[in-house]
Amino acid sequence: MVAARSDAAIEKDGLRTMPELPEVETVRRGLEGVLVDARFERVEQRRPDLRFPFPDRFVERLTGKQITTLGRRAKYLLAHVEGGEVLIMHLGMSGRFVIRHAGVNAQKPGEFLHENGSDGRHDHVVFAMSNGATITYNDARRFGFMLLVKDAELATHKLMAGIGVEPLGEGLTPGHLAERCKGKQANLKSALLDQRIVAGLGNIYVCEALYRAGLSPRRKASVLATRTGKATSQAERLVPEIKAVLEDAIEAGGSTLRDYHAPQGDLGYFQHSFAVYGREGLECARPGCGGTIRRIKQGGRSTFFCPLCQR
Repeated sequence: MVAARSDAAIEKDGLRTMPELPEVETVRRGLEGVLVDARFERVEQRRPDLRFPFPDRFVERLTGKQITTLGRRAKYLLAHVEGGEVLIMHLGMSGRFVIRHAGVNAQKPGEFLHENGSDGRHDHVVFAMSNGATITYNDARRFGFMLLVKDAELATHKLMAGIGVEPLGEGLTPGHLAERCKGKQANLKSALLDQRIVAGLGNIYVCEALYRAGLSPRRKASVLATRTGKATSQAERLVPEIKAVLEDAIEAGGSTLRDYHAPQGDLGYFQHSFAVYGREGLECARPGCGGTIRRIKQGGRSTFFCPLCQR
């Protein structure tokens, strides 16, 4: 596949993006080995707020508690803490976790491997864990946040209520898309970005999935359903491509646009295999197509697609 343009070219275009589902899943996997079954020995909260104020008694409620599981819902990290609370974490646009683990072989999974030159002034939260790991949350723009909610209230919390099916779960099927998109006049791109339909899909991977499925982002979402509400061939093509592009990105370690970093300090590499995102004016990568990638605005966001092979 033809390589996408460099991060510098994308930045010059003025594109801004938050970490998407593969990036968040990459972070979850990187943190899982050092958080789960460990206790918060010390918690440092270095400012009163990020995007939102920190919860009341944030430090007190975490200190001494063990993390039982670390999950993900859409783009939220969910650390289940003993005592019945869940730490909800969102990376915002520039948030990242840095892991340091003194006295452990440099190749051990989950260890901090490379120094990224992060500005320590933006280290807002530090977790010192019982296993010796120190996890620092750095966020220059402070669009991320951390909240504590009761486990029993998680599903009905305002951030979680109404979120659609997970794209990598069994709930995302051609039938689900057909049911939710029957008669929809919105374009395909907007429908797939609707978090009430599919949770966690973002701009980059919607562009890429539509390209792989050969579907124009300008088509009406209703193309995914017949008049009787059954899945069309377009829906049958689209679902596996959504799953495949996300799985490919997770396998590659995330997209790493601009200042996103994986927990170990490694950059992700999937941006080097984008087929359309950030490739405006370049030749379509599909063999025999001969088209040129276009960029249009939909809902205030950049959409990249090939007008020849995406119908």
